[in-house]
Amino acid sequence: MAQVNTCLKRTFTIFNIFFAIVGGFIIGLALLSQIVTGVDGGHELEGRTSGLVLLYVMGIITLMIATMGAYGAHKESRGCLTVFLVCMIIGCLLMLRAGIPAAIARPQLRGFLEDKFRNYVPLDNAPDNVKSVVESLQTNLQCCGLFSNKDWQEYPDSCQCKPEEAGICQSVNSYAVFMMKSKLIYSRPCIPIVVHYVLLVADIVIGVIFTLASLALLGMILSSIMIHQMRFPNNPTMVVTIPTIFNTAPPKYQELQNPPPYC
Repeated sequence: MAQVNTCLKRTFTIFNIFFAIVGGFIIGLALLSQIVTGVDGGHELEGRTSGLVLLYVMGIITLMIATMGAYGAHKESRGCLTVFLVCMIIGCLLMLRAGIPAAIARPQLRGFLEDKFRNYVPLDNAPDNVKSVVESLQTNLQCCGLFSNKDWQEYPDSCQCKPEEAGICQSVNSYAVFMMKSKLIYSRPCIPIVVHYVLLVADIVIGVIFTLASLALLGMILSSIMIHQMRFPNNPTMVVTIPTIFNTAPPKYQELQNPPPYC
């Protein structure tokens, strides 16, 4: 069996353990997103479901690659480490291919969302499916309207808030059966809240992508060194020596033992 530096093996094993933790974090993030969003099928959630499936696949592949790397280091298997190195090269390129455009597009995400939803104002004339989504947002996020509660001409029940929520409510007048009535509705709009959560998710995804790219680069370096040591096991260990020009004068005690002659 080829001899590999023990410290390098331990470092590579710790790296793969951390790599496996990242894979488990991705799987946990996908599971948490599925629980929070309440994915229950339906064509309106098709894109969201595809994103969750992608996170699951990334997490599982990360765990498998980390396990293979740890096994290859423990058994000093050049085949496993070579496959691991190829996976790291491909993974690093894919992460950079996805992360760089995402980081560039991130500042434009707010304007894109606002322009897309502005087309549905006023909400009373919006399609029924849009109204349903907006009312669901209003109920869950405790908001009214997309950009302002004035986006509605007739306030739906999802805009109404309870008296104990006075901090986020305001009183408005509405007309019903030729009588003016006062009702409490949420004072804050929904779009700033939605944009905040979307940008938060985008930041998390971009952070995960670049973390994986950094880990892949580190894995490339460590696995390359281990493969080189397995291929050339008899190479002598490099020793750093000090050139003679930097040597200092003999210590003073030698001068005391051999004093110079006096004239």
